Amino acid sequence: MAKERGQRVIASNRKARHDYEILDIYEAGIALVGTEVKSLRHGRVSLADAYASVDDGEIFLRGLHVPEYTHGSWTNHEPRRVRKLLLHRKEIARLIGKTHEGGLTLVPLSLYFKDGYAKVELALARGKKAHDKRQAIAKRDAQREIQRAMGRFAKGRDLA
Repeated sequence: MAKERGQRVIASNRKARHDYEILDIYEAGIALVGTEVKSLRHGRVSLADAYASVDDGEIFLRGLHVPEYTHGSWTNHEPRRVRKLLLHRKEIARLIGKTHEGGLTLVPLSLYFKDGYAKVELALARGKKAHDKRQAIAKRDAQREIQRAMGRFAKGRDLA
């Protein structure tokens, strides 16, 4: 079988970009068992409740739901087990320092295959307040209206 090339997104956490202010993004590998990989290749995963935490100088992904592989046997995995993230030592030290700093959390943004390896895009984020969310929505709506007006102007239509 030919080796897989390129990047294929399995799942993305769109709500994370709405609920959090993204400060920094890291790419991390995930320690998985065989049936988890097969289930991921079928695109069956949920990042909705997932988050990362620091334990004993290592970073773990918690709350990631990977359903059991349908053709698996007694060797099937537990759907919500804790999974170790694979990062460089310097990155781990930096993330530990930032999360202990206060108010920052580690949130998975997307899960994908890159050259055959399962990877997670991990964000160092700060939670948004309700008024920040409203401001972001208002700003996005204003940008959309500006683009529409520019499009109408470019087509020679009336601006009113």
